[in-house]
Amino acid sequence: MKTKFNFFIAIALLLVFILPVNNIIAQSDWISLFNGKNLSGWEVKNGSAEYTIEGDAIVGTSKAGTPNTFLCTKKKYGDFIFEVEVLVASGLNSGIQFRSNSMKSYRDGRVHGYQSELDTSERAWTGGIYDEGRRGWLYPLTMNKTGSNAFRNGYWNKVRIEAIGNTIKTFVNGIQCSNLVDDMTSEGFIALQVHSIRSKELEGKTIKWKNIRIVTENLESNRTPSMPYARQISYLKNTLTSEEKRKGWTLLWDGKTSNGWKSAKKNDFPNQIISSEEGVIHFPKHKMKRDPNSVGDIVTEKKYSDFELEVDFLSSTGGNSGIKYFVDALEKGDGRGIGLEYQVLDKKHPDHNLGVGGNRTVASLYDLIAAENLSEKNRDDIRANGSGSWNRARILVKGGHVEHWINNIKVVEYNRFSQTFKNLIKKSKYAKHQGFGVGLSGRILLQDHSPGDIKFKNIKIREL
Repeated sequence: MKTKFNFFIAIALLLVFILPVNNIIAQSDWISLFNGKNLSGWEVKNGSAEYTIEGDAIVGTSKAGTPNTFLCTKKKYGDFIFEVEVLVASGLNSGIQFRSNSMKSYRDGRVHGYQSELDTSERAWTGGIYDEGRRGWLYPLTMNKTGSNAFRNGYWNKVRIEAIGNTIKTFVNGIQCSNLVDDMTSEGFIALQVHSIRSKELEGKTIKWKNIRIVTENLESNRTPSMPYARQISYLKNTLTSEEKRKGWTLLWDGKTSNGWKSAKKNDFPNQIISSEEGVIHFPKHKMKRDPNSVGDIVTEKKYSDFELEVDFLSSTGGNSGIKYFVDALEKGDGRGIGLEYQVLDKKHPDHNLGVGGNRTVASLYDLIAAENLSEKNRDDIRANGSGSWNRARILVKGGHVEHWINNIKVVEYNRFSQTFKNLIKKSKYAKHQGFGVGLSGRILLQDHSPGDIKFKNIKIREL
């Protein structure tokens, strides 16, 4: 009995003495990026907003007539965990740049790279990830309501950024906001942003940063586990993350072969549209269906009912295509691949201005429901990138409920079994197609429409 008692005492003493030592070691890994006296190790880029020091904080003051201004570390960082406390005046927008760069060869020195958003507006996207000067929003908080409630206006807030390998996570006041996987940039400086302002009333308002620190060693032991409410969003090309696999995602196209796909009208598959080097499906430019460069639509071999589909697409100037779902006309001899269509269209194509109320614009339910920004109040545009830039389409189908998203912004929502939807069909070009859009299952189709020159990649699906 005495032996057992001594054993537990030994374990208790070990915990008492070992755990504090580990904590001290972890704390010693942190490096302060601000000495509290001056801005040594930092430099201002792009704009002319002023940065000063007040007590233990760096203060950025908004200024009219200047573009975004960035106070950047002279040193670059790759993998790290970064923490800072911030106080943002109401009405201002700001951000913390990381893995960012500025070079003469890119837009004459424009600061570009990842940014952890600081947002005091009703939108509440603080902690979302924006790609400054490049791709725009990568992780808006449209699908993470828990994260969007983390920021407290008018108070000091603690922001934590973990950039380890291709995984980027952000936290605000201990609540996870972003869970991004992206491999575009692996290293760059950290910068404190004073955003440009449009209203004279915002001039002179401030953003304050204090307790700015970083750790670059022993990152795994300091990494924070992902929270289930923070959906992982990945931009890896034609690759599934382990988390995506665990949640049931599969690649609908493997990035190299025609596996899982076939021509809509022929038995053979137009292999010339697959570029293994680029990892894309490319419908080449053509004038009309008789043009030899017109290869025709392709469809999945499998049919789907309830699903979540993601497809990245890039359109040339004036390009036209579509992502169709619940396609069933092939079996009925129609041959035209009739189905509900997520419109893929450049705004310079003539069809952009046709239809009714914009129901032929990009991300719309073609010829039926116009895309509009359902994720942001008081904002008309849907944040679609123009020709020559990639966009992400997301289609969610669960029973009768259907959603269209573009770049993680919800733009269309409807019930395909509702009376409202049936009335839309009656007044559309699809009225003659009995049972249009209400089938229990159907194929997914990528459309080869003139003038073509459309690319697709990262095609993945999750059956629900």
